[in-house]
Parts: sequence; structure tokens; C-alpha cells
Amino acid sequence: MFELVKAAATRDVPLGTVKVVEVSGRRIALCNVGGEYFAVDDVCTHDGGPLGSGRLCDGEIECPRHGGRFDIRSGRATVFPAINAIPTYPVSLNEGNVMLSLPEEAGGRNV
Repeated sequence: MFELVKAAATRDVPLGTVKVVEVSGRRIALCNVGGEYFAVDDVCTHDGGPLGSGRLCDGEIECPRHGGRFDIRSGRATVFPAINAIPTYPVSLNEGNVMLSLPEEAGGRNV
């Protein structure tokens, strides 16, 4: 089951930027690339670095600690030392808001 939740207002994630939000107990980096919004976990799989503090580079987010990169569409690691993918989340827009489809935790509420 998935839960649709508001992550931020679109105006809070300007073009070419990353904004970190906490949604349903997860730290998520929202990325605005060319007016499209993407959502990935805010944790580098290489060393736990904060991806939201990194920079966007041609559809990838770069970890500020060691330069590992991840594709923001698929989560795939693209530049060493990162080798494991990061989770991504489906994004939709609704009335000026960035909405995320997040998996409900086991035992979570049903909607």
C-alpha cells in the first residue's frame, strides 16, 4: 500500500535546487530539474552523507562528502565510490504542491 503525502509547495523548491524535507519519518531530498520534480532518500549509500547538501549535475545528485553520484530518476549509483542505489519515490503535483507516494510501513494505517 502507498500513502500520498504533501512534501512541500512547488515554490519552496526553485528550479535547479534541492530541498530536504521530512515526510512520514523519512528524510527526502526533493530535486527540481528543468521544472520536473524528483524525490530520493537524503542518505548516500556509500557513507551516509546528506545528499540534499550536495549539488545537482545533469540529472544526478552528488554526495558532498566523497563525490559519489546517483541518478535522480532511477536512484542508480553512477559515480564511484557510490555503488548501491538509493530509494526514489514517485512524485506528482497537485494545486501547487509536491506530492509523494510513500510505501506505508507494516502495520501502518490504511487509507
